[in-house]
Amino acid sequence: MANTNIEPNLVADKRKRISYGSTLLVAGLIIYLLFGLNTQSGVQTTFGLNLSNSQAITVPDFVVPAQPMIYLMSAISVFAGAYQLARGVRSTGTLIGILAFTFVFAFLMWAAQDKSFNLTGMLSSSLVRATPIALAALCGVISERSAVINIGIEGIMLIAAQIAVITATVSHNLYVGLFAAILVGGLVAALHAYLVIRFKVDQTVSSVAINIFGAGATAFISSRFMQSAGDLLNNSGTFPIISIPLFAKIPVLGPVFFENNLIVYLAIILVVVMHIVMYYTPWGLRTRAVGEHPKAADTLGINVYLTRYVNVIAGGMIAGLGGAYFTIGSVGRFDEAMTAGKGFIGLAAMIFGNWNPIGAYTSSLIFGFADSLQVKLQILRVPIPSEFLLMAPYIVTMIILTGVVGRAIPPAADGQPYEK
Repeated sequence: MANTNIEPNLVADKRKRISYGSTLLVAGLIIYLLFGLNTQSGVQTTFGLNLSNSQAITVPDFVVPAQPMIYLMSAISVFAGAYQLARGVRSTGTLIGILAFTFVFAFLMWAAQDKSFNLTGMLSSSLVRATPIALAALCGVISERSAVINIGIEGIMLIAAQIAVITATVSHNLYVGLFAAILVGGLVAALHAYLVIRFKVDQTVSSVAINIFGAGATAFISSRFMQSAGDLLNNSGTFPIISIPLFAKIPVLGPVFFENNLIVYLAIILVVVMHIVMYYTPWGLRTRAVGEHPKAADTLGINVYLTRYVNVIAGGMIAGLGGAYFTIGSVGRFDEAMTAGKGFIGLAAMIFGNWNPIGAYTSSLIFGFADSLQVKLQILRVPIPSEFLLMAPYIVTMIILTGVVGRAIPPAADGQPYEK
């Protein structure tokens, strides 16, 4: 019996070792052929480490010879691949990190050869662009941890974004708009929870209905009322940048983490709070119990229905906060379909982060980086069609989902209605 259990594991480990090793070898070859041979000899790449409007202490820019560094990245990837094939590394995160670092760094040096590339600015933009994705992912985490699927996050964020800008414009108060967005997000999620918990409606169908309603209703209101009313309904302004004393002066890290607006800070705080609540409090234990085995939880006296209601509504409020980012946290006005699929990308980040708040946020940073990178590359005018650059965040989403779905393990009762 022992041998039958061990042999499949050995076969799986061997396949995994060969798969990751081969991928690293191929990546190293691509880096050499695609970037190394197409980079001019003797040119340098300058990575800017300062922002003009930042309080951070000024430091010298990072200047590197482009072609030798690309060759070094290729060598690192090839060596890691060969080592993986020969010996094997247990930590897949290390291998993915090496692959991502060598490929992205080589790509940036090729794209910015003989030019200046503001690295701090891109990192700061990545964090900001990751914020709505992270809030969507956190909404998914807290909902699905209690075994309720909510793929209507995109619709909730659209509705909340519009409500936020209208109420903030009419009241001349951004905080009123923020409160209204969070409230309407909770109300829409409460409707979803009521349908799927009380009436056992298919959770995917209910979620899709929210997305369709959100897209249609916001488009109608925008074209029928907000365009004709002009600035009377669609000119809220945005939250100002808040610099945290002392920390904002840290070179590179200061502008990235400590000079942002309120919603960016709230997203980071929510990640920490949700992680603590989920893994270090009785409520978190009950939530995970309901998501894994609701009948056993009910037997122990946990109110399964109440737990699911609270978590789904809380998730909707978080999605409402994410919706507010698009208007009062970013551009100060509402445009049709302005969420641009960030709710769905948030679900991908949730899966990639293995239904863990910190994992979901870290995954969101990857998508935010891809989104920020395509903007920077258009500025650098790299020889890649702009249509392909705009596709970058969605291509990353598909690649990650292709590699993760089937390996990530959701809560055991996810999507299953509970009969008491």
